[in-house]
Amino acid sequence: QVQLVESGGGLVQAGGSLRLSCAVSGRTVSTNYMGWFRRAPGKEREFVAASSRSGSFTYHADSVKGRFTISRDNAKNTVYLQMNSLKPEDTAVYSCAGARSSLSSADVYRPSAYYYWGQGTQVTVSS
Repeated sequence: QVQLVESGGGLVQAGGSLRLSCAVSGRTVSTNYMGWFRRAPGKEREFVAASSRSGSFTYHADSVKGRFTISRDNAKNTVYLQMNSLKPEDTAVYSCAGARSSLSSADVYRPSAYYYWGQGTQVTVSS
């Protein structure tokens, strides 16, 4: 079994920064691609970023490109999401997710491609 626990969320002013962390425990060898998704009130879950196991391949949603960066430290079994230049529209619950296998460039954006999910951490950006 694999457990994902997010941390680092909070309240920040527009233009500020936060770094989210996702600690992976349990059978960590079972995780391959890791991703971040978010859900704003009344909206569908939205892809934010994903990383291959090695970190060689990363993907970011157009809405966050140039502002957010996903990274991972496999020695620490942790995935990060550095968020800069935050906007009020970034307000959401952010969840990390783990896939059990490598993903195609089309699949990384799909929540259904990920098997393990964390509980999420709230990010609120005030204007």
